[in-house]
This record gives sequence, structure tokens and C-alpha cells, in this order.
Amino acid sequence: MKPTIALVGRANVGKSTLFNRLTRSRDAIVADMPGLTRDRHYGHGKMGHKGFLAIDTGGFEPKSREGITQEMARQTVQAIHEADRIIFVVDGREGITPLDKDIAQLLRRIDRPVLVAVNKVEGMDRGVVSAEFHELGLGEPHAISAAHGEGVRSLIDEALAAFPEDPEDDENAERIPRVAIAGRPNVGKSTLINALLGEERVIAFDQPGTTRDAIEIEFERGDKKYQLIDTAGVRRKGRVFEAIEKFSVIKTLQAIEAANVVILVLDAQQDVADQDAHLAGFIKESGRALVVAINKWDGMDAYDREQCKIAIERRFKFLDFASFHYISAKEGKGLDAVMRSVDRAYAAAMAKLPTPQLTRVLIDAVERQTPPRHGIFRPKPRYAHQGGMNPPLIVIHGNALNHIPDSYKRFLEHCFRDHFNLQGTPLRVQFNVSHNPYADD
Repeated sequence: MKPTIALVGRANVGKSTLFNRLTRSRDAIVADMPGLTRDRHYGHGKMGHKGFLAIDTGGFEPKSREGITQEMARQTVQAIHEADRIIFVVDGREGITPLDKDIAQLLRRIDRPVLVAVNKVEGMDRGVVSAEFHELGLGEPHAISAAHGEGVRSLIDEALAAFPEDPEDDENAERIPRVAIAGRPNVGKSTLINALLGEERVIAFDQPGTTRDAIEIEFERGDKKYQLIDTAGVRRKGRVFEAIEKFSVIKTLQAIEAANVVILVLDAQQDVADQDAHLAGFIKESGRALVVAINKWDGMDAYDREQCKIAIERRFKFLDFASFHYISAKEGKGLDAVMRSVDRAYAAAMAKLPTPQLTRVLIDAVERQTPPRHGIFRPKPRYAHQGGMNPPLIVIHGNALNHIPDSYKRFLEHCFRDHFNLQGTPLRVQFNVSHNPYADD
């Protein structure tokens, strides 16, 4: 197994910048304001021939006993216990603070090797800047600049010194479904992930907007592997006031585009909002396979449940390809059905469609219902082949196909979907018009 390195420290010392440097990504939100990272954030890194798993954590206040900072501290402590190595990030420009001393006191009691990374030392005398951090009692400090990459290689080389090189290249790793959990704030996304994992991996806190970043988590359910992506809640545009939440909306939309399957979580105890429909539309336009989970179904009477179903059926008619499930993430009810639909949706999104079968379905559809005439022309679809996956793309060749109306295009989509049982994924049909070699004569 790959070694795990946890990055800990108080807020705004550069942990997320270092995380992005180690994972060669921009997966963690970085901005000049404290408190951006709240949950544990996992990413794959590699230094030389050694791979590792990096964990970015929120601003750590070990003695906090209230609100979200207490939840963040609990997440950080859990990351510390998960890690093989801990990198304690401090700010070389500010020097030692009382909070740094509190964190160091906790880390000295942990049975894990700890390396002190004195960050933001670019343009400064490294020896002078790092000298005072010997006071923390955690060994020789490492002067680094996460933003510029200075000193990072030697820091990680020391952290990984006791671990062997990777036996094989990561490119041969098994492909597993990437499943994004999306929805408005406070609909129960993090509670759903915790229920699926069987542990409190992400903060489930009764305050809208708790999750600000997209958190990737690998897990197994039964004999199948998945990579879950917990995303920040998406609010209506007019209610996105903070720069932090603007970042979160971008991360959510990026997570949807990067996923294979999206579980759209709705709140059964709230009215279906325009934002729910807009988010569903974005998922469909992105071509992502989709499963809709209507959460908080427990505690509702028969009348409210019936009204909820009517409202959802009316607002989401355009999601005729998706499966809908009424669940209680808090009680763990309906989750098996959701994951079965995720498996079906992933299989449909990644399906390989043989050209002979596609062409036969096309011919049968045309025989059953010919395309309508356009003036003196009648479009003539001739054959079809697959042009891509995730979502499945079917390319149809023929004459005058640019005159086929959208209604007939939808008819063909339904024919292909029914024949290949493509439940759970959007399907795209593209027309390629044959060129007449005599048209320019």
C-alpha cells in the first residue's frame, strides 16, 4: 500500500498550496483567506519512483470546543491517526504562534513521525528563519516554499525514506467508477457519503455550506470499488455572496464534469427549487450518467410523500433516462438500490456498442418510421457507429441528415436506448452528412 502523508497546521499557512504541489493538481482551493479547507482532502502524489497519498486538512485548532472549528479539529485528528507521516506546516514569515505550540504539543504525543515544514521562506535566509522552530521540539525544521517548490523535494524524500519504491506504475491501476454527490446545500450529501462509507469521513453539520471543496474518497462496497466525490452545495447565483462559495460552485461543476456518474441529492422535505432543475440540466448537458436520490424521506406522512412525487415528476420530465430513489441517508434506507442504479448507469455510460448492431437498430427504426420530408428531400440515414463513451455517442451517416427534426432525433435516441438498455446515462446522436462530389460542378 502507498504511504500516507497528512498536512496539518493552523489556518492560512499554505497547506493547500503544498497539497497542490505534491499532487500536481489544483484540487484544493487556494486563496489568501483562512478557513477554506474544512474536510480531509485526498490526492495521489509521486516523488521519484515512490507514490504516496497526501491528505490536506483544515485549519487546526486543537483546543476548540464549539461549532465548525471543533468539527474541523476532529477531522484533522482523524487524518493524523490515518497517516504514516505527518508534515506540520508553519508560517516562516509570522514565526511561532501560540496556536503552533498547541498543535506541536498534541503532535508530540502522537506515535507518528512528524516533519516540520517552515513555509513561505522565498527570498529569506532559510537558516535564520527556521532556527526558532526548533523550539517546537519536533526535530530539524525544513525551510520550504510551497508556492515556488523550493525545498519540497528534500522534505518529501525524507518523509518517504523508509518506504520502498512502487512495484509497478500507477498507469496500470484498475479503472473504477468516479461518483460525484451533488445538490443544494444542506440536503444531506455528506450524510449520504458517511452512510455509504460506514464512518464519518466528511463533516455532516447542521449548517448550510459546510462542505466548500470537492473531496475524493476511495471505498469498496461489496466486491466493487468506487471513488466518491463529495461536492459543495450549489446555491442560486443571487445568494452566492462570499468569494469562498464562488470557488465552491466552480469546484462542484468541475467535479460533475470529471465524474462518470452523479448522484443528485434532493430534499424531500423542501419544495423542488429552480436550482435543483438547473443543476440537473447541467449534469445532463455535461453528459454524465445520473441517479437521483430524494433524501429525508423518513418522517413524512403519506400525503406529503404523494405531493413530493408529483412535484418531482413534473419538474424532472427531461430526466427520463435517470433512476429516482426515495431514501433516508440518516437511517441508511434505500442506499443499496441507489448503488445498484449507479452500477447500471456506469455500465451504460461506458458501454461498447458494435457497429453492426447499431446499423441494424437504425435500419429497423427507419423502416418503422421514416424521417419526414424536407421540401423535395427526404433524409436517408444509412449506417451508424459509436463515436465515444461517457456519454455514449452514436454517429449516423447518410444523405440530407441536416434536415432531420429534433423530434425524429429523439425517436432514434429512444430506439438505441431501448435496444441496448442504456438506463441511467444521457445518449447523444450526431449526424454526419455525406458530401455530394458533383454538388460543386
